[in-house]
Amino acid sequence: MSADLSHVVAVIPIRSLSGAKSRLGEPLDAEERAELVLALLRRVVTAAQGSGRLELAVVVSPDTDLLTRSRELGASTVLQNGSGLNEALAEARAALPPAATAMLILPADLAGVTTRAIDELLGAAKEAHRAEPGRPLVALAPDRHGTGTNALLVSPPGAIEFRFGEGSRAAHRSEAERAGAIYAEVDGPLAFDLDTPADLLEADLAGLDHEGGR
Repeated sequence: MSADLSHVVAVIPIRSLSGAKSRLGEPLDAEERAELVLALLRRVVTAAQGSGRLELAVVVSPDTDLLTRSRELGASTVLQNGSGLNEALAEARAALPPAATAMLILPADLAGVTTRAIDELLGAAKEAHRAEPGRPLVALAPDRHGTGTNALLVSPPGAIEFRFGEGSRAAHRSEAERAGAIYAEVDGPLAFDLDTPADLLEADLAGLDHEGGR
């Protein structure tokens, strides 16, 4: 299998609005948390749609209301039937258009995502591929704690198994090594996501408005 970045599809996994971002329960009530989730989803979808390097944005979720809202934003959708993030991504991968040559996973809680940040990740992946053609490719943006995965590019889409969860950064690197894939990492704004009240405060202090941006 060889990497090919000519037809990259963004896949945006998101859970339901019910109980969304429960760890933010102290500063935000249920309605405010739902509004935040929708704003973050809009930001990620808009950033992905702004990139000329991405052919399509696909939202995968078990929540039919979220899928309806995603289609209103111009995204394609996949209804998740299984449970868990890795299962959702496997379902989305199976539903990719036949022409898709790469899959870029962008979780819907990336408060720092911009079109520029996405293009930087794709640009770094392209450079890594140019240096070592003929091999699969895995490019990763770690979280700011250095242990998780905040964005993941895989080409071909089935080159590795998804290992999101505790210690996913190391797990995805191991998967890349096992597959004989080129492995690249990119730091930057994609490292910032929202999970806790402290994250929300930091986002406010940084002036992130949770709206789509470039």
